[in-house]
Amino acid sequence: MPFALGSGRSEAIIDRLHGLHPKLIDLSLGRLQRCLAALGHPEQRLPPVVHVAGTNGKGSTCAFLRAAGEAAGLRVHVYTSPHLVRFHERIRLAGRLVDEPVLAATLEEVEAANAGLPITVFEITTAAAILLFSRVPAELLVLEVGLGGAFDATNVVDRPAACAIASVSMDHMDFLGDTLGAIATEKAGIAKPGVPLVTGFQPPEALAAIERVAAARGAPLLRRGRDWSLDARPEGLRYADARGALDLPLPALPGPHQAENAALAVAALRAWNPPWLDAAVLSEGLRTATWPARLQRLGGPLAATLPPGWELWLDGGHNAGAGEAIAAQLDRWRAEDPARPVHLAVGMKASKAAADFLRPILPRAASLWAVAEPGQHLAMTPEQIVAASGGTARIGPRVADALGVLAAAGGPPARVLVCGSLYLAGEVLKLTGAAPD
Repeated sequence: MPFALGSGRSEAIIDRLHGLHPKLIDLSLGRLQRCLAALGHPEQRLPPVVHVAGTNGKGSTCAFLRAAGEAAGLRVHVYTSPHLVRFHERIRLAGRLVDEPVLAATLEEVEAANAGLPITVFEITTAAAILLFSRVPAELLVLEVGLGGAFDATNVVDRPAACAIASVSMDHMDFLGDTLGAIATEKAGIAKPGVPLVTGFQPPEALAAIERVAAARGAPLLRRGRDWSLDARPEGLRYADARGALDLPLPALPGPHQAENAALAVAALRAWNPPWLDAAVLSEGLRTATWPARLQRLGGPLAATLPPGWELWLDGGHNAGAGEAIAAQLDRWRAEDPARPVHLAVGMKASKAAADFLRPILPRAASLWAVAEPGQHLAMTPEQIVAASGGTARIGPRVADALGVLAAAGGPPARVLVCGSLYLAGEVLKLTGAAPD
């Protein structure tokens, strides 16, 4: 299940919590608000919050926000989802992942306060995170939306310091609507009166929806291209807004799309304008940000099965927008080294639009392998991925199998990119023995 923890008290508690509500996802705020009231309203005792929504890039934006805060010497809380290997990755307390005894005790406390009433697992674990954030001193809380925005459990924070919306594209249509406008409307639901709402580049339909919600909520909207700008150059980023221009380094996270995510984090912090913020802090944040399974180069036993000079990479992107971002990175790799082919191993969640994800990357891949790992949550079968590829893909059926065939075939030094699902990424990280920390 997606909330699997490994072993210990927390796992048993999570298992019990699944029995409190018939659905894993049921977007609503009422149940969580009731639970938080029983806990004494910890959501009212949080450090300054930057709240981040979006379809693609919100996790990376959160990584840049965290890195900037830590570069300023702040204690930074972070709440993100989903996790890759262990649930504890979702809750970072003043710079450190929550440890097992603290997590288990807090889950039990929230479970008792909820008194057996209906509540989803994400809602009750969000309550536990908020309770911890209210108790452990920090100067910044980076809060990533789980799904949507308006009725996401994280939207119980009444007065964040700033809100940001990363790139919006088609995903989770069964919960958010089947148009970009509907999806963007849900994501813009994090807007609050008088709180700056910063948005990066958006398709026109999504931008129009965000503008409508911001105006209705009385949230000052700061748009990329109108209120702030970004010029990504080979030597660095040129960012500008009403407060002036900044020359910043290229972000540590690879991929052309990460310049957009980094600039969105900069824009959100500049809109808030805390006293600790300056160009040096922003530069250091961009240089030091880390975020696993986002164009992450892998070492370890899996990479060692490839011939000398080959590279193994991992990315959790899984929707149409992510496919476009990966395609742009494949173009960049080709421009840097035309003689080095890129092979793809793709595994996806069964509910995802695989054809939309594959469409931009298929023409750029030397080969495509359809994979599914044991334990991968709700995995699409390799045969279904082959069908979505129009018959182009070959069946792995596992990542190691695909790597073995590629290694045996030889050829010039190449790159292999494993992509298509954060759940697949988590399984691959387990195989490498590298859990995020």
